[in-house]
Amino acid sequence: MALAININDLLNKQKIESNRIEFKKGWNPASIYHSMCAFANDFDDIGGGYIIVGVDTDDNTGMAIRPVEGVPMEKIDGILQEMVGYNNKMAPYYLPRTSVEEVDGKQVIVIWCPAGSYRPYSVPVNVTAKGSKEYFYIRSGTSSIESKGEALVELRELANRVPFDERGNSDIQLEDISLVLLRDYLVKVGSRLADDVVTTPLSKILDQMELYTGPKENRLIRNVAAMMFCENPSNFFPYTQIDVVTFPNGKMKDPNNFTEVTFKGSVPQMIKQTMEYIKSNVLKENVRKISGRQEAERFWNYPYDAIEEAVVNSVYHRDFLQHEPIEITIEPDGISILNCPGPDRSISKEDIEKGDMLKSRRYRNRRLGDFLKELDLTEGRSTGVPTIQAKLAENGSPRAIFETTDDRLTFLVTIPVHQGCTESSETGEFSSERTAKSSETSSGTQPKSSKTDGFSSETTPKSSERKQKSSERVLDLIRQKPSISAAEIAMMIDMSSRGVEKQIKRLREEGIIRRIGADFGGYWEIITKENE
Repeated sequence: MALAININDLLNKQKIESNRIEFKKGWNPASIYHSMCAFANDFDDIGGGYIIVGVDTDDNTGMAIRPVEGVPMEKIDGILQEMVGYNNKMAPYYLPRTSVEEVDGKQVIVIWCPAGSYRPYSVPVNVTAKGSKEYFYIRSGTSSIESKGEALVELRELANRVPFDERGNSDIQLEDISLVLLRDYLVKVGSRLADDVVTTPLSKILDQMELYTGPKENRLIRNVAAMMFCENPSNFFPYTQIDVVTFPNGKMKDPNNFTEVTFKGSVPQMIKQTMEYIKSNVLKENVRKISGRQEAERFWNYPYDAIEEAVVNSVYHRDFLQHEPIEITIEPDGISILNCPGPDRSISKEDIEKGDMLKSRRYRNRRLGDFLKELDLTEGRSTGVPTIQAKLAENGSPRAIFETTDDRLTFLVTIPVHQGCTESSETGEFSSERTAKSSETSSGTQPKSSKTDGFSSETTPKSSERKQKSSERVLDLIRQKPSISAAEIAMMIDMSSRGVEKQIKRLREEGIIRRIGADFGGYWEIITKENE
């Protein structure tokens, strides 16, 4: 089986955290199966791990010693045969993925141990001995230890906590997976599986990438497969989209003057299109000439890397069960990114407001994070906030602000504009030059502008006239079906539920409609004077 990741990335620990990789100089089944059991239990929801046999470790750095030791070719088949028997000793049964890879002219065995679907798992203390007592193992840093006490109780509770992106989805079919997106991903990460996409059945490729779950008689494609390799994931997860709204004069000062653009598609497509749009239409480099110095001072209104990290993390940590888009608002004094829901309650509100590092014990979409890291779209876990703050500091920008509500329903990240940009607008001492492509140049690479086709790349001026049209559409649906809900309206006119509620509120305040009865079981009534 070919790996879905480049072997050198594993050896160099570049895209996978060190606590998810374990090097073994030789074949030691007892120790290896302790680690395999620990990775399968995935106590910290890190996504399992990799065991590489035939690689020695530098005691000081923890890195692989090159050239590698390797596994003698004549012993490889025997080791793989032994594993068949040892796998049956794990309870419940667990099947890791194995791949023989050539490194430095020698062969190594890579054992991929994804998080198990039926955890917790136990394994005999020595799989090579008969009647050996079984224990549960978990990871502690870069080691595998026996789970005891409270940790064992919590481990047993994990059986009911499978991250959403790892769950099987009966609605997702093979024909929903794009071979183009799948192969493009495999090529970008340097996987040998890319060469097999054309000649190998898609179901086998997905199985090798651990994108199936469930028993043989009822194999289901995992949600993350649709997130990454489906042209329109919103078919399965409504409002999987990023809305970018620009208020050139500020939302409070001129709320009716704004432009809006929506991006849909697979997660990598959404991120790419959003960043291309922001790069072309928002990011500017400013130049300040300082008296007595030959070189001018240069800075950006927003550093690209900080914005990208914030956008990627908003998608990564999104709850795909909530029918709310990611909303990016651009104003003269800053960019804000609103995401639903807020951070896990294991992160204190004080730490959120401090904005240094937000470390959670549980991840909503751990496998999605793995894919994004392999594409170099994000770094290791819990590094998003430090990366944003570091990139802002390098640019001389103010620190980002992180906020959530008491009920953790939303998470708001605000990235202030560089102070020099506001000073330049007041004094006229600075010059501003856009180094990114203009919107006219890049429009050919963006999807067509349309609120109904699910893709948009060109900004379309919105005004009170557009709002009036939206309210008329809402009113027409109420007229056709007085008992209609806001959620139904949102689905029918492709508007966020929050937007529909705003339109309904406006119609009520203007005395055009009123609610008769309770929220459940009631209906809307159009007041006569509206018809007049």
